Amino acid sequence: MREWLFVISEPSIAAINILALVVVVGSTLEAFFSMCYLLFTSASRHDWRHLWLRYARWLVAALTFQLAADIIETSITTGWEALGRIAIIAIIRTFLNYFLEKDLAEVGDREREQKEKAV
Repeated sequence: MREWLFVISEPSIAAINILALVVVVGSTLEAFFSMCYLLFTSASRHDWRHLWLRYARWLVAALTFQLAADIIETSITTGWEALGRIAIIAIIRTFLNYFLEKDLAEVGDREREQKEKAV
């Protein structure tokens, strides 16, 4: 039974990490080229904020994928040292994800308040 767990988990972990990598690289390239475009136009603060919020949302998605891979990896880890390493990585990713989502929510709340004041 444990052998099947390894057979299924290893490619799943690799696939999920590849998805996370694609999201990070793709969103970083998009953010970079969008930033270059905004530098040469008369972009407003709203345009810049929208760019960084979009980028942050993609990073949250990538962190969530990586956290999913970490969860699967803990199911096949045999040594305490490896388990400790995975746990530390998972904790760091969870904190990054939490604070990034918190920042996104705060910015969203501020934008809603500004829209309400304008009305």
